[in-house]
Amino acid sequence: MKVELNKSTPERILHAVLFEVLGNVVIAIFLAYSLKVSLIQSGTLSFISALTATVWNYVFNKIFDEIQKQFLFERSFPIRVLHAVIFETVLVLSLTPVAMFLLELTMTEAFGVEIGLIFIFLPYTLIFNWVYDYIRWRFLANE
Repeated sequence: MKVELNKSTPERILHAVLFEVLGNVVIAIFLAYSLKVSLIQSGTLSFISALTATVWNYVFNKIFDEIQKQFLFERSFPIRVLHAVIFETVLVLSLTPVAMFLLELTMTEAFGVEIGLIFIFLPYTLIFNWVYDYIRWRFLANE
């Protein structure tokens, strides 16, 4: 499977929105249930997280594609893991204070929540992008 590196802006926006909508619906429900907070609180955190992550997703993937073009590496499994780890690390550091405020947690508790979410979002990020690239490749192969 060949990964297209010259995606259009509308496609990058679609990719980011699909990623965030699917992931954050699951997270809002999971947080409300597991932390015994209201769906309003967890939904608000999910919404803010989605906005933050959507912008970061667009920027990060654009930068990553440019780096890949410059250094001519393939998106092997280890590269995809690195991609997901970098993406999630920046997101956790950005969203810990938001979780602290919205869920009325200490910094340590909020950081723990964000780290816990990595165990959901890290494999989700890896799988979503791999499936997206595969579906895109199959779709374009039929055109």
